Amino acid sequence: MTPRVTVVIPAYNEGDNIIPGLQRILGAVKSEAEFLVVVDSDDDTTIPAVNRLAEQHPTLRVAINDYGRGPANAIRYGIDAATAPTVVVTMADGCDDPRQIDDLVLLVERGVVVAAASRYMAGGQQVGAPRFKSFLSRFAGRSLHTFANAGTRDATNSYKAYDVDFVRSVGIDSRDGFEIGLELTAKARRLRLPIAEIPTIWLDRTAGESNFKLTRWIPKYLHWYRFAFGPKLTVEELTAKMSRKATS
Repeated sequence: MTPRVTVVIPAYNEGDNIIPGLQRILGAVKSEAEFLVVVDSDDDTTIPAVNRLAEQHPTLRVAINDYGRGPANAIRYGIDAATAPTVVVTMADGCDDPRQIDDLVLLVERGVVVAAASRYMAGGQQVGAPRFKSFLSRFAGRSLHTFANAGTRDATNSYKAYDVDFVRSVGIDSRDGFEIGLELTAKARRLRLPIAEIPTIWLDRTAGESNFKLTRWIPKYLHWYRFAFGPKLTVEELTAKMSRKATS
């Protein structure tokens, strides 16, 4: 049976720290789903922990990304490997609330191409994040919502659902960090395709260390932030624009 949703979870050397978050995800999702934990190498410490849990949950599996290291490539790989028409990307650190997954899927099934779990709308909250990182994320999301009509106040959040056909039609150009969420939101905005959001409460991780590299990834976020403000494009114009950028 084809699942309704593929839940893609990029991970890097989480070891047993990934287990509580995965258990919450597996317990919260009621839709027919497959759960794909994507790692960069076959010696990643996440693999044994996931394989143990998968013995009780046959819809859970590990995939080894061969697109290149880093979260962007892991997410790209997971979306390409998805068998469902909708993909939800959520993090391995347990910060995201998995109770929103079913509602995000329903939004995509109703016609939006990007459905965001938003920390910055009414009913949402972010607890425990570094203040500067939180300020940048909040400013980007709210300014895009106000001035670019982006459809969400939390464009930078990685916790989103996507229409797989949309993603495959526009492609993913990010090759490094977690800016994919902003990239696909910006592309949907430029195509004037529907974007929606629902509130979520994000709680900072309590085990392990974050792999978020703020200084290194800020320029990539800025690129897609600026891109969101441009005029309407067709899919053909968008792909041509991205192709020219890649070869320049």
